[in-house]
Amino acid sequence: MKHTYQVSGMSCTGCRNHVEQTLSKVEGVTSVAVDLEKGEASIEMDSHIPLEVLQKTMHQDTEAYSIHNFGEQSDLNETKDKEPKGKGTGTFYCPMHCEGDKTYNKPGDCPVCGMDLVEEQNLSSISSAQWTCPMHPEVIKDKAGACPICGMDLVPLQADLSSEEKTYKGLLKKFWLAVAFTLPIFIIAMSEMIPNNPIYELMEQKWWNWIQFALSIPVVFYATWMFFERAYRSIKSWNLNMFTLIGIGAGVAWLFSVFGMFFPDFFPEQFKTESRAVHVYFEAAAVILTLVLMGQVLEARAHSKTNSAIKELLKLAPNKAVRVVDGNEEEVSIDQIQKGDILRVKPGDKIPVDGVITEGHTTVDESMISGEPIPVDKVEDDKVSSGTINGNQSFLMQAEKVGSDTLLSQIIHMVNDASRSRAPIQKLADTVSAYFVPIVVMIALITFAVWAVWGPEPAYVYALVNAIAVLIIACPCALGLATPMSVMVGVGKGAQNGVLIKNAEALEKMNKVDTLIVDKTGTITEGKPTVAKIGSFGDHFHQSEITQLIASLNSRSEHPLAEATVKYGKEQEIEILKVEDFRAVTGKGVEGKVGGKRLALGNAKMMEYVKAPITSDMKKEVQSFQKQGKTVSYLAIDSQLAGYVVIEDKIKESSGKAIKELQNKGISVIMLTGDNDDTAQAVANELNLTNFRAEMLPENKLEEVSKLQEQGHIVAMAGDGINDAPALAKSDVGIAMGTGTDVAIESAMITLVKGDLHGIVKARNLSDKVMLNIKQNLFFALIYNTLGVPIAAGVLFPIFGILLSPMIAALAMSFSSVSVIVNALRLRNIKI
Repeated sequence: MKHTYQVSGMSCTGCRNHVEQTLSKVEGVTSVAVDLEKGEASIEMDSHIPLEVLQKTMHQDTEAYSIHNFGEQSDLNETKDKEPKGKGTGTFYCPMHCEGDKTYNKPGDCPVCGMDLVEEQNLSSISSAQWTCPMHPEVIKDKAGACPICGMDLVPLQADLSSEEKTYKGLLKKFWLAVAFTLPIFIIAMSEMIPNNPIYELMEQKWWNWIQFALSIPVVFYATWMFFERAYRSIKSWNLNMFTLIGIGAGVAWLFSVFGMFFPDFFPEQFKTESRAVHVYFEAAAVILTLVLMGQVLEARAHSKTNSAIKELLKLAPNKAVRVVDGNEEEVSIDQIQKGDILRVKPGDKIPVDGVITEGHTTVDESMISGEPIPVDKVEDDKVSSGTINGNQSFLMQAEKVGSDTLLSQIIHMVNDASRSRAPIQKLADTVSAYFVPIVVMIALITFAVWAVWGPEPAYVYALVNAIAVLIIACPCALGLATPMSVMVGVGKGAQNGVLIKNAEALEKMNKVDTLIVDKTGTITEGKPTVAKIGSFGDHFHQSEITQLIASLNSRSEHPLAEATVKYGKEQEIEILKVEDFRAVTGKGVEGKVGGKRLALGNAKMMEYVKAPITSDMKKEVQSFQKQGKTVSYLAIDSQLAGYVVIEDKIKESSGKAIKELQNKGISVIMLTGDNDDTAQAVANELNLTNFRAEMLPENKLEEVSKLQEQGHIVAMAGDGINDAPALAKSDVGIAMGTGTDVAIESAMITLVKGDLHGIVKARNLSDKVMLNIKQNLFFALIYNTLGVPIAAGVLFPIFGILLSPMIAALAMSFSSVSVIVNALRLRNIKI
């Protein structure tokens, strides 16, 4: 029989695999196929299995997924709607990304690796300023004032601790408690090394063993009990991880000691001391667990710094604004601002939302978003962004984008998504991790057997201690954290410098790019075209008529060059006429009817398209402008060439320097443009570019990218327009200018906020340094485990007589993960 059910709660391939494995365990199921996109599970079975049995199996394994009939309500909805306490977002993820970009709706530990989940940071976690009464905490107001009950002045409401801070403080509290109980155990155990041990004069060793046992109970069953819970879950779900090894290692040491106290006669003589009591390892278990807990505390503190870039961006978000209504100013919460509101921004204030200046002029510090330290001059009709800082002038602005639509919010959203993505290089760590724990357990068993058979007396004691050391020193987490930590810090560093990374794959691929294709308009040039000249061919039409027809026809176009001609027409106080049958011809120009005349405006290909011949004299007149790097569009009236418009777009100051730096890094730079050959040649000469292609249609740009890829090149494409979107999507790394269209930005893997080529240099430098950091982390993690496990097993003993204590192994293991995070944190201080 075959049944298909709906499955809720899946968000990644890890979820799909987990659901398949869980359902395959049900007796009578022959095969399971889970479709992640549709959220369906097709189950083949020998005979009918009730849905309740499948649901019970799923819930026994985990409450993260639910299986039910189509159309029925999932029982996960209730838990997903519950918001956890705290000021955070309520979205949590695993720092090792064990299940890809899967997120969780409540704090806890990862069901795969057992690590504490980390809370995502975004603007929703920045609450508006609220006020409360110290006498009546139930009174909460949005602004200062008096308590309506007792009349006392309201005080600012203190935000609750974030989930991250709660986790850290909870671990720290447990750590100090563990230290308080472990220290006496350690002192009692180590006193055995003192000749004529003085504490044995107070009472016999067996009674001191009972004291160690009593002191270890709070350490095992309270402070570090979570490690054993995680170990149990990992074995139950067969997602073996670091806590599996810790649970087995420390658990064996503690249980051996308890068993030895209650049943001393069970053990051979070599396990017993002179006083006939079994040698116990309470100090080893307690110290191991306490040191692992210390590692968790240090990791929690270090984790909080890896997303510091997002936290710095969040600090930019103001929570108040001054709204102007009918000439009156009122202070309002940022949540109350609506699109279209007029806002007053005072000197030194943060700009509350994205919008456009309607009155006044100022300078704005945009360094926190673009990474450029020089303030930018702003006048009427200029756009301003949320979180940037106003200079010494007051101005009025109209809100255009509010809430999650602002640039700052989009940057934070992109950084969060990129931080959770997986780089291809992580597959190496995933492959090793899949076999890591079973191999370590096998090595521990072999170690025990070898020492028990061939080790010196007491052989079984050596065997037990060394097997525990092998289990404790191995650290799969160092391997798992190597890539995600570097990616998280690197993506944040990029955001602070105006380089927005969509995913970790972009960072890795950017490191390998050997060919960069750049669009001309808006990428190499400023993308702010202006009309240099409007001319006519012959005496049939006056220049003012040509200007009116061009401006009228272009009033229906959204192309930047068209906007320049419309703006020019308005400046000349020319009336814009009605346009009929308007149509844009991609890569060529536009056409339509104005005043009964059939007009066509565009390049030479457009003139061919409408069968308007260009004479050699006309071509010669136009080429004189094109050779200066200017763009010329022809105007045809009823298939007769009537005039032209010359448009200039200045080359950005940074373009030449950026191209030279990229070429010095061994990257071949190719310019593609829809402009004519003469204009392209002029721009290429100014930038010392040897490779360029002119008169390129969108499909030609796409073909050029494909051709280079077929030749074995790793291609990055930088562009800003809709016509660049296909090539951006096809390239190995698409780079969009933040000043460009939404379509281009959506198609790209990297977005440059400022929108100039120097941002590509930053992106390449960032990629180089992040990949180097990842390789350092992977090398350290692999070398640590490759050397640490054999040393713990005792390979140095026959030659040097060196053995590794399980307590030293625990210390090494704790610092291995921390060292990987600390190395990743070095990326915060790099210069790109």
